Amino acid sequence: MSLVVRKFGGSSVATPEKIKAVAARVLRDKKPEDKIVVVVSAMGDTTDELIGLAKAMTGKHYGREMDMLLSTGEQITIALLAMAFSEMGHPAISFTGFQAGIHTSATYGKGRINEIEPQRVLDELEAGKIVVVAGFQGINACGDIVTLGRGGSDTTAVALAGAISADVCEIFTDVEGIYSADPRIVVNAKKMQEVTYNEMLEMARLGALVMQPRSVEMGKHYHVPIHVRSTFTEKTGTIIREEYTMEEREFIIRGVTHDTNVVKIAVLGVPDRPGIAYKIFSALAEANIDVDMIVQSIRNADKNMNDIVFTVTKPDLVQAKEILDEIARELDLLDVVIKETVAKVSVVGAGMLGSPGIAATMFGALGDAGINIEVISTSEISISCLIDAGQVREAVNAIHQRFFPE
Repeated sequence: MSLVVRKFGGSSVATPEKIKAVAARVLRDKKPEDKIVVVVSAMGDTTDELIGLAKAMTGKHYGREMDMLLSTGEQITIALLAMAFSEMGHPAISFTGFQAGIHTSATYGKGRINEIEPQRVLDELEAGKIVVVAGFQGINACGDIVTLGRGGSDTTAVALAGAISADVCEIFTDVEGIYSADPRIVVNAKKMQEVTYNEMLEMARLGALVMQPRSVEMGKHYHVPIHVRSTFTEKTGTIIREEYTMEEREFIIRGVTHDTNVVKIAVLGVPDRPGIAYKIFSALAEANIDVDMIVQSIRNADKNMNDIVFTVTKPDLVQAKEILDEIARELDLLDVVIKETVAKVSVVGAGMLGSPGIAATMFGALGDAGINIEVISTSEISISCLIDAGQVREAVNAIHQRFFPE
């Protein structure tokens, strides 16, 4: 007997016909004694359409009401899929995030799963039903619906798998696994057989959209193997696990990622005294704004002034600008400068540790391609460069060719 959580993304359930195909595939693969939980996203472009409806109402962002609206997309899918299973002769039941016992933080649009009480899910599995759960959503302490951010259905699936001690969590998507780069940009991108939680977490954080970072964190926390594979083929995909089972690895770098959902912010003329950086970044943190690629440089040593440069995601720009403008007025800073036409390209690989020359190789590839680097940041297993957004495709291909020569 296997206890399995399977997640299907929006492209896999985009039409009634595709929903029926998902149901047929789950039943075809199911052994009589298997217990199956299926987590689904909203159908196709439903979430974008719901966002469009909200924009037709207002230019403001009403977090609670947006989550109330966006959560309906997944609820449509779960009901239809449960109907499809029943029509095919297998009992099934659909659950919203709340009904599945998913409790979240209070931050609308960026909720984190705090706890899962899966007893109702386990009871229905024991009764022989397939349980269909709405991804991307939970409920906070006030009883309000909270969504989990872009890619949140992945997090729902992996967290549920951990909570019910599933044998594996399978993430079905429109690609055949995790690649060394986005195969839509790099034609010779290589599919990985395995990748570690740490590497995948870094790749997801740096722009690999195939997995949400928090979902990888959940997998690591619960020690749940995650199998990323295609809805449309029977091929084995990529396994995300604690460590490699293969004896050797061919490449030091595991992947080249890119992220165009970033904005560069430069806070100019910051007084060089204790507590100022804390004031800036604590104010952003209180607004749940994630900050990356932080660089401080000396503007004028005689006047003890610095410039601080960092990146935020595009959806956070308006709120970040309001906060920083207020701080600039309060501290009499010179200016807050925004640049939206930037992108981040990164290389990721645990093999970087103890392998000199990785940074030089990456910078050389960009230099030879005539691409200027605006900001550099590093971690133990990654190097990231901020570049002009119009050169992303060229940059990713140039870097990939250096590290993955044909």
